[in-house]
Amino acid sequence: MSALIWASAGVALVGLSLIYRMINEAFRNKVIPIEIEMDRLPTSFDGSRILLITDIHRRKLPNTLLMSLKGQVDWVFLAGDIMEKNVPMSRVKNNMQLLRCVAPVYAVHGNHDYKAKTSSLDKMLEQCDIELLMNSNVRLDKNGDHVWLTGMDYPPFRKRSYPALPKLPITEMETCRIVLVHDPAWINRFSVKPADLTFAGHTHGGQINLPFFGLISLDKEYHHIACGLFQWKQPNAVVKTATLLVSRGFGYRHLPLRLRCPAEMHLITLRSSKVDG
Repeated sequence: MSALIWASAGVALVGLSLIYRMINEAFRNKVIPIEIEMDRLPTSFDGSRILLITDIHRRKLPNTLLMSLKGQVDWVFLAGDIMEKNVPMSRVKNNMQLLRCVAPVYAVHGNHDYKAKTSSLDKMLEQCDIELLMNSNVRLDKNGDHVWLTGMDYPPFRKRSYPALPKLPITEMETCRIVLVHDPAWINRFSVKPADLTFAGHTHGGQINLPFFGLISLDKEYHHIACGLFQWKQPNAVVKTATLLVSRGFGYRHLPLRLRCPAEMHLITLRSSKVDG
């Protein structure tokens, strides 16, 4: 009988340890640094930094961590799911005001933003001086040069029925282009990838990554782009090397539990392949 009690206690301890780990991963506050080299990036943009945050959902952003990046970041990009249904707007506003203190902010909608009704969110983003991109382009300038940022809005009515990529001025077709989109499956629409760099979220990296069984809660169509950095070599295209970065996101779906898939933000340093050394 005592052996059974000890065995039960051991199982309970393992279970509690696992739950503790899953909660800890779900509430992790960490910025992942990464460098991305781009063929068409102007040399004046070499060393530029972008803070990428996706899928905040209902979490509160860490004040001390983010304020430590003030003056170290050129732009903040929000790749959708800025909030979700029933999240207090006061919390969302505090998150956005904090990010706006770090650097200029550009955002796109995610599917949960639409489920929460975007009218209040959009008004609040405007009040916080955050530029919402809805299938539109904006020029990012630095040191007398520029790149184009395109924000693709999440389709509110029919999943992944994205419109055509908004056109750049005819004289800008050779200019470096970055796309901000919530759903990484957007890139599958193109046999030839149209942007030098694309940022996305949505997948949460699968959120639960079980040993042997893998990403049990993620649709199979996303398994090959669940999270991380992906590249396509296109020697005959205008964009010779297309890069996609998919973030695991900062928040969580449903229960605050993650396994082998911790929450993250990204601090991206852009590098121009034209810079020697």
